[in-house]
Amino acid sequence: MSAPVNIPGLLIAAPASGSGKTSLTLGLMALLRRRGVSVAPFKVGPDYIDPGHQAAVCGRPAHNLDSWFCDKDQVREIYQRGCAAAQIAIVEGVMGLFDGVSGDSEEGSSAQIAKWLDLPVVLVVDAKAQARSFAALVKGFCDFDPELKIAGVIANRVGSERHSQLLQEALQSTPGLPPLLGCLPRSEEIVLPERHLGLVTAEDLPGDHAERLADWVEQSLEADWLQQLTSSAVAPQPDSHVRLAEKKLRIGVARDRAFCFYYPENLRLLEAAGAELVEFSPLTAEQLPENLAGLYLGGGYPELHAEQLAQNRQLREQIKQLADEGLPIYAECGGFMYLCQAIDSLAMCGVFPAQAKMLARRKALGYRQLEFIGDTPLGEMGTQVRGHEFHYSEVEMPESVERCYALSRRGGENLGIEGYRYKNVLGSYLHLHFASNPQVAENFVSFCQQHKY
Repeated sequence: MSAPVNIPGLLIAAPASGSGKTSLTLGLMALLRRRGVSVAPFKVGPDYIDPGHQAAVCGRPAHNLDSWFCDKDQVREIYQRGCAAAQIAIVEGVMGLFDGVSGDSEEGSSAQIAKWLDLPVVLVVDAKAQARSFAALVKGFCDFDPELKIAGVIANRVGSERHSQLLQEALQSTPGLPPLLGCLPRSEEIVLPERHLGLVTAEDLPGDHAERLADWVEQSLEADWLQQLTSSAVAPQPDSHVRLAEKKLRIGVARDRAFCFYYPENLRLLEAAGAELVEFSPLTAEQLPENLAGLYLGGGYPELHAEQLAQNRQLREQIKQLADEGLPIYAECGGFMYLCQAIDSLAMCGVFPAQAKMLARRKALGYRQLEFIGDTPLGEMGTQVRGHEFHYSEVEMPESVERCYALSRRGGENLGIEGYRYKNVLGSYLHLHFASNPQVAENFVSFCQQHKY
């Protein structure tokens, strides 16, 4: 790997979800890019949607930093790679600053990532209806973990100049607190729209939204403080798992408004194992790209585009035919739904003999540990890998279909059997993070090579 990248960096966190992290992060990124600064974007946790927005704003991939999927050395390595050719790194936190996978440890939290990467934290606080209590809240967060550096505070949803003055007085009158870097006014115009799985994706966001966020930040914050909040970059660790293959094997990757959830590390590891990733759109492509040795169908929102997917009958029938003939296919969540017979009675590929039905309430959410209980295109029986599950639909799969995954929570609680195989097709609701076991990327490429026809 190349020499360490040394650029300024910071992590934007909050006391709780809904405080304004995402709006501030995107606005700051958009403002810096407007000023000609190249920003390396990152997101703590398993989320796909925020990184998608960041990538669109920054014009480069946004990487997930997740300390449950990856160990400390892997997180540092991902951060280093993501910083290449950038002038500043901005990391958006997840949930509250200290919230992670449990109530008694920092595992999976923004605070843990900040310490691993030696990043200063900027705390954005929803200050609506607060004055001196604002200082008490900030003090609690500053004192909770002395190893963490909270370098500054930004107040959000501030109602007036007088409100700003009260917040400034509260911080200045309390010894040992970081400075107030600015006050962001309440603004309905910059609120990011939501849907059942969270915020809308970057592909569906109005084109001028990033510019409006940049204006909101520029009018409210002094950008000079960014020059002072620098941090030392961490040295990368050798990636002993990844080998570069000489021959390239063409693997198709579904990529459009319906299928846009991919961890960049998954794609990188496939490429490192010898895959040439060829993108195509299940919404518009009449045929798959030529000479494919396999398919990767990621997650997204196929239910929102089910009519258009159903109308593209020619591509659906081609995928079904190739699955019947033995083409290796790996599909997760939305991609898995696309391989079923239907989504809410709208015809899909029909590889798996079941329908995906949308529900009014969330069906599943959380980290998953899984072990293969049979051989799969991603690895043999006994292979372990980590993933994340989040969906509002369900599939009632016939018992005749082979099951491949034994699922459990972080603490070991058994969650049953999932992961379905038909010939050389593997489908599941699980989004797997290949960096949790880099061998699975090599396994899939090797499997595609062995079953190439």
